Amino acid sequence: MKKHKVNKTKYDEKHDHDHDLCIEDALNQATLICKKKGLRFTKIRQKVLELIWGSHKPMGAYDLLSALRAQGLKAEPPTVYRALSFLIEAELVHRLDSLNAFIGCSNPTNSHQGQFLICRECRSVSEVGDNDILDLVRIKASNLGFSTVQQMLEIQVQCQNCRASELH
Repeated sequence: MKKHKVNKTKYDEKHDHDHDLCIEDALNQATLICKKKGLRFTKIRQKVLELIWGSHKPMGAYDLLSALRAQGLKAEPPTVYRALSFLIEAELVHRLDSLNAFIGCSNPTNSHQGQFLICRECRSVSEVGDNDILDLVRIKASNLGFSTVQQMLEIQVQCQNCRASELH
């Protein structure tokens, strides 16, 4: 198995799992999804996805650009934005508007809309994907004369780790 560069954070110290396996799984799923959809999963697109999954935190476009350059790749902002646009369209990453950042999709084999719990302190994110919430929003919108087009709900929270560190 290939060793991937992982950006360790305070969040990672409390969440013990094999990051390399996690990244490898995301890249393997992405490769299969792109092949199935007839999409070109280029080296730069793979690298951007690898960096996003290696972070385990939302990453901004310029953070990705810096990381690519630090690894010796000659990248410019349009290159990163094109790669991100591709990854969003392929449903491999989500854009978190409130953070102006991107995070890997935890279930890319299922086309879906979802909810994200975002810790306002450490910026850790959990994708919820609760269909009951989607249905409730759809009903509420309909009752008000609207039709939902896309739902991407971002909810600010305080994660367990940040809450625990406040108590000590």
